[in-house]
Amino acid sequence: MFEATTILAYRAEGKAVIGGDGQVTFGNTILKNNATKIRTLHNGTILAGFAGSTADAFNLFEMFEAKLSEYKGDLFKSVIGFAKMWRKDKHLRQLEAMMIVLNREHIFILSGNGDVVEPQDGKIAAIGSGGNYALSAARALERHANMEPRKVIEESLQIAGELCIYTNTNIKILEL
Repeated sequence: MFEATTILAYRAEGKAVIGGDGQVTFGNTILKNNATKIRTLHNGTILAGFAGSTADAFNLFEMFEAKLSEYKGDLFKSVIGFAKMWRKDKHLRQLEAMMIVLNREHIFILSGNGDVVEPQDGKIAAIGSGGNYALSAARALERHANMEPRKVIEESLQIAGELCIYTNTNIKILEL
């Protein structure tokens, strides 16, 4: 588990939404509280979020974007190709990092161990130190509240920010 961030993604009602907090920590010190850890890829058709070091994020986003281009935007083929590349590279394998990538049809969690995990429900995924808080909140809201997907992300990240010391409530959200 990373003491780094909280990223939450949700697919519902024909929409794909991802959000992240803004806190960057180093040990027990807050370095920045307004970082952006999510972005759109492949001409705005894919959403992605990252937990890990900032330098690694830029490199991995760029590499994943290249895989998306190679596979003409096919998210499933891109995550498989990217996971193989990430796992086989001895330097990349050492990164303590995770990514969530999604579009309106699929959602995946990726890691340097070669993991490509599609959430059991195919709808909600979270990574980072506050990920389990955000995931729990999102599942509860999905089951018991009638909320737009964007609002589920916003409220769930707010709850995670109130509980996890490595997560703040400076939330950024992207939607397809």
